[in-house]
This record gives sequence, structure tokens and C-alpha cells, in this order.
Amino acid sequence: MTVDPFFTPVSGFDLPRFAGIPTFMRLPHVPPGHARFGEVQVGLIGAPWDGGTTNRPGPRHGPRALRDASTMMRAQNGVTGIRPFEAMACADLGDVPPNPADLMDGLARMETFYAQVRSAGIRPLTAGGDHLCSLPILRALAKDRPVGMIHFDSHTDLFHSYFGGAMYTHGTPFRRAVEEGLLDPHRVTMIGIRGTTYDDEDRDFAKAVGIRVIPIEEFHERGVKDVMLEARMRAGAGETYISYDIDFVDPAFAPGTGTPEVGGPNSWQALQVVQALKGVQIVGADLVEVSPPFDLGGVTAVLGASILFELLCVMAESPQRGVN
Repeated sequence: MTVDPFFTPVSGFDLPRFAGIPTFMRLPHVPPGHARFGEVQVGLIGAPWDGGTTNRPGPRHGPRALRDASTMMRAQNGVTGIRPFEAMACADLGDVPPNPADLMDGLARMETFYAQVRSAGIRPLTAGGDHLCSLPILRALAKDRPVGMIHFDSHTDLFHSYFGGAMYTHGTPFRRAVEEGLLDPHRVTMIGIRGTTYDDEDRDFAKAVGIRVIPIEEFHERGVKDVMLEARMRAGAGETYISYDIDFVDPAFAPGTGTPEVGGPNSWQALQVVQALKGVQIVGADLVEVSPPFDLGGVTAVLGASILFELLCVMAESPQRGVN
């Protein structure tokens, strides 16, 4: 297809990357209500909200850092050769307006925003925010039918509750999503799980409902190619959501996150797993838990922006007009 030049990013040959107002990948800013909003096929969205964080806050500042770092992305993927901005109309849709003072209102605001995106036939690619942001996105995208999910993380985020009954934290979004019928657990694969634990509650729940958990030791033993083959097979041909927590990556390569866990993949493997999503019917995706207050020299934001670009490229390989 031929993409309108309006949706072409500003080139570093025309304006230095340190100049101008930063948008995701230097794309045009097309918020809801814009005259060309309905023409967008993939919308990059900031979710500057960390109301579900239970320990070290900071991911609310992630979208701003990721926007700035994403100005380094160029037109073509150096490994796959994909040129996503020529394959589909992309734009920065702006930020979900957060409410840092009210968790439930924050969730409702996000669901409303993403319902508007879904109604316009736009596939969302989100920069969070903490991992609780995934729940309202799924509520909007999977309102009519459950979707599959491929989830990269060091934690399952399948816990029932925190602190004696707090049901909505960044450790519970996918427990709620299964309970609400938003996810088909038999089409869900969680990759990279590791670290010390409180107990086996989350793993037991996963087994009970049919979620496949691939712990980090299995990931390292089998390798990217074999693990991702299984994840694609479990996702099948149906609509699938991709959720990528930056703490999937070893903190040596991504220190800027609130709950780091050692022993993870390196930065090259972090990109490889996304490239291996080719063929998955991606209804939407997110990258969450980038926390600039804990970053060193912006390296986590640079990696996060690179992961977002890889996600955009695999979405471009099977473009679709809408998600309705």
C-alpha cells in the first residue's frame, strides 16, 4: 500500500534528532478528535500512570523518556528489512489523561480512551506506565471476545491480591483479565519468569486455568527460536495481545525499572523474541515498567524504544485495518 506522506516520520537528514518536539518515532501527533484520526492504522500511545505500583514508583515518567529515546529510530529495520512507516499509517495519538490520585478512575479513563481507539479501527501500541495499564487496554480490545497473549516478563502478574485485599496492582492485571473473560488462558504464554517468590499461588493459578509459564531457566536452555515457536503455536491464528515488561530483560541491560530480577535475557535476545512474533495476529501491544528515575544514562529508554520499533515492525508484517 501507499501511505500518505503526512504519516511519514521526520527524517534525521531533515531535522537533527535532538531538535523539534519529540513524538514517538518522530511521527505526527494525531490525538482523538484530530481530522485524520480515523486514517491511523497503528497508534502509538503513552500511558503515564503507575497507580498500581507496589514498591518503587516511576513508570509514570516512562512515556516521556521513551518518546525522547524513540527519535533515534530510523525508517528500516536493520535485521528484517521491514519499513513499517511505508506499510501502514502510524501516528502518535498522545497520552491517556491519567488520574494519579484515584486508581479506579485512572483505570476507567484508560478503558474509555482505548475504546475510542478500538472504535476507530486503530491497533494500539502502548508505552507505559506500570503493568496494571494492560488491564484497561484489554477491557477495551477484548470486550466482545477473549484474545490470546504472549507475555514477556520476570513476573506472572497473576496474583489474586496484595496487602490483604488490594485487587488492582501491577501484580494482578492478568488474574483479573482471565477472571473477566478477556484472555483465553489456553492461548496465553508467559516467558522469562524468575526471581524469588512469596509462594506458588500465581503458578498454581496458571496451571489450573491452562496458562503456559516458561521460566527463565527453560528459556535459556531451549533458546529463543524454540521457545517462540511454542508461543506462536499456542497463540494460533486468533487475535493476540503482546505485553512486554522491560524487567523481562536482565537489569545489566535495563536497570531503569521498579522490580528488577537478575538472570534475564540480554538486549539482543530482548529484540530477537519480538522479531520471532512474525505471523502472530497482533491486536495490540504494550511495553511497560520503564522507570526513568532508576535509569542509567537513558539506556533502558533506548532499549525500550528499540523494542517498540520491533513491535511496530511485526505489526506491519500483517497489517489490518481495524480491531473490531
